[in-house]
Amino acid sequence: MAHAGDSYQVKLKETHLNWGTYRNPTNRDPVEGEGYIKIPREYAIRYSIYNSPEGVGSNLFTVSSRDGFLHNEVLRAQGNSGAGDTYAKQFAIDKDLRRIGAWYRSQNAQVGDIVQVTWQSPTEILVEIL
Repeated sequence: MAHAGDSYQVKLKETHLNWGTYRNPTNRDPVEGEGYIKIPREYAIRYSIYNSPEGVGSNLFTVSSRDGFLHNEVLRAQGNSGAGDTYAKQFAIDKDLRRIGAWYRSQNAQVGDIVQVTWQSPTEILVEIL
C-alpha cells in the first residue's frame, strides 16, 4: 500500500493522451477524448495497486490535480498485462474514460510531458503535469 509522499512519474505518450482513438480497437469503436495515466509495473507492485478486488486504497482512490481541474474524484486502477496478472497498469476516472483526457487538454499536455502521481495518504492522490 502506498503512503503519504510516495510518488512516481511517467512520460506521456500518444496513447495516454488519446486512448480512445490511438490504439488497436479490438472490442469497441474508437471514442474521442479518452485518456489515462500509466502505472509502471514496478510501482504497481511496490504500492500494491491492483485491478481488483474493489476497494479504497486497492484499486479505488480519491484524486485531485494540482491545478484544480480534478477535485476529489474517484480514480480507478484498471487493466493488466495479461491473463492472471492482478496488478493494474493504468488509472482513469471511475466510469468516465474521457475525464483524464479532458484534464490533459486543459493543461495543453503534449507527448513527452511528465505526469507526477503523488499519494497524499493511502487513499488520496494528487496528480500534476511537470
